[in-house]
Amino acid sequence: MSFEKQRVTVLGSTGSIGVNTLDVIARHPERFEVFALSAATQTDLMLAQCAQFKPQYAVMASEPHARLLAEKIKANQLPVQILWAQDALEMIASHELVDTVMAAIVGAAGLGPCMAAAKSGKRLLLANKEALVVGGEVFMRAVREGGARLLPIDSEHSAIFQSLPEDPAVWPRRIEKIMLTSSGGPFRARDPATLCDVTPEQACVHPNFSMGRKISVDSATMMNKALEVIEAKYLFGVVPEQIEVVIHPQQIIHSMVQFHDASVMAQLGTPDMRVPIAYGLSWPERIESGTARLDFARMAAMTFEVPDFQRFPCLPLAWESLRAPSGTCVVLNAANEVAVAAFLDRQIRFDHIHRVNHATLEAVALSQVTDIESLLALDEQARRMAVQIAGKLEA
Repeated sequence: MSFEKQRVTVLGSTGSIGVNTLDVIARHPERFEVFALSAATQTDLMLAQCAQFKPQYAVMASEPHARLLAEKIKANQLPVQILWAQDALEMIASHELVDTVMAAIVGAAGLGPCMAAAKSGKRLLLANKEALVVGGEVFMRAVREGGARLLPIDSEHSAIFQSLPEDPAVWPRRIEKIMLTSSGGPFRARDPATLCDVTPEQACVHPNFSMGRKISVDSATMMNKALEVIEAKYLFGVVPEQIEVVIHPQQIIHSMVQFHDASVMAQLGTPDMRVPIAYGLSWPERIESGTARLDFARMAAMTFEVPDFQRFPCLPLAWESLRAPSGTCVVLNAANEVAVAAFLDRQIRFDHIHRVNHATLEAVALSQVTDIESLLALDEQARRMAVQIAGKLEA
């Protein structure tokens, strides 16, 4: 069977999602070609990716890293144009030759190119939580008005998407409850009184996935699940009360949907991000992902637990923020990014991450957020406040 090739931009190509995306793309050269790649600082890995996929553009986050990459590209005689900065990211996300954009830049820095892709009507594979957590209704409006096809890549949201009917118009009258599953992270069974002693090295060890440091810490605090609750609200058009979190340590069931007739649909699979990535790239079809198959005969028992909010105080902030005035989720996300960075730099303790998040939510005065400019202004205000709060704490 012949296919018209999709031209793909991978934003954040040197991170775990980006690397896995390129792995899937490499398995299907007849279906995909890489148009552009972007990264923050990893010039050597970017060079290797450029040599393998030969994109038209490679974008680095800063001029020094772009110049270093350009020297390496020239020395290897590769036909790749090197760019840097936010404008370049938005250009490769919205370029007229691009069909599909994998949005895998971690943090609020990914919001601008996500908005650009949405306004340009791309197939947008969303692995950047902040586009929805920070962008919220502003981002969703850009998706609708631009005619973009938004496909979630987080394993949990992809599982929900796969469990729902293909027509979103019927979702409101069918969905009773969305259940996001979580591994519980490395501290699921740890005494909450000892969390003050957690080191960055301990927090970055995930029981099932190999992830970046920031995402790993978010998993350890379950702040990643709080952000996923916020995402689910916007992705699936439900109210906060329709979203639950269930701890499922084996991570075989990636999430579930309960319908009004009490039936439950779930998506199962090995914990490998190439599955939701392959589904996003090929939707509504399915292609080989390179992932190992489940062996039900050898599978351990599947267990489920209710999250302990004493151990994971960041988690309930999701519902509190969704019920609060517009912009609260922006403040929560910004505070968390500052707090996690401070923890990884050993400036604050692990249990201080929640204190920074909660105190910042209380300290920042909210204003009406109706466009990207007001969102980013509020984001910057929240970061400044979080830095002040974190600076008063001791590691």
